[in-house]
Amino acid sequence: MAGGIGSRFWPESRVKKPKQFLDILNTGETLIQTTYNRFLKIADKDNIFIVTNEQYIPLINEQLPEVDASRILAEPMRKNTAPCIAYACHKIASMDPDANIVIAPCDHIMLNPDKFLYVVLEALEYTQKNDVLVTLGIKPTRPDTGYGYIQMEAETEPGLYKVKRFTEKPDHATAHQFVQSGEYLWNAGIFVWNVRSILSAFENLSPDIFQILQKGNGKWNTPEEQEFINQFYPTTPNISVDFAIMEKAPNVYTVPAEFGWSDLGTWASLYEECPKDDRG
Repeated sequence: MAGGIGSRFWPESRVKKPKQFLDILNTGETLIQTTYNRFLKIADKDNIFIVTNEQYIPLINEQLPEVDASRILAEPMRKNTAPCIAYACHKIASMDPDANIVIAPCDHIMLNPDKFLYVVLEALEYTQKNDVLVTLGIKPTRPDTGYGYIQMEAETEPGLYKVKRFTEKPDHATAHQFVQSGEYLWNAGIFVWNVRSILSAFENLSPDIFQILQKGNGKWNTPEEQEFINQFYPTTPNISVDFAIMEKAPNVYTVPAEFGWSDLGTWASLYEECPKDDRG
């Protein structure tokens, strides 16, 4: 997912060139390049799709010239994460109805990327065999009020826990209680599922999005796809996948993990991740 404007990183991140297209960590790679190269370790380049706003197509072509145009999904307008995920999953289902999918933001950092990929592969193995929606949960290191929290139930398989509930950005006292309890994880917004499972969830829990995009069946991966998206995508509701699906679905599970994750959402989170001189 690469369509956001990174408004909390203003003035460095601008609408014309948001943070995913910046080398904000001074590594020699932009955030989207780092994310793409990370997934190349477990996926063929033809199996990596980028959903973005149409205005960023030139930036993606410039920064990721190896990505084929058919793997870049252009949103005519921003509609939050549920429609963009539904769009990608409909398109992928038309190519492989048994596909297992990882949904990831393009601008998160993983200080231990190999551990991250190990967790992803473990989750993919489980979703291949089970009708479940998996979200990666990060073991919290502090009572941060900027993250959503996932409450875990009992462990159902080694390393896999049923999700009891989601809580969006609690106040500091509540976040402190969550961390102290040991029952809660940060919601990383990274999802793993089989395409059948997620499309079934959209059909049952968010039928407005499902029915609009289902009209594109027969047009995916054809010259008619973009015309269809330009006409119908703007009619989808503006809603996150957390609200549309994850908070309602009965088959949501989480994998607690530690791989040096940050969503790099604000200047404060960048400060947390960067080395300091003697003046901090």
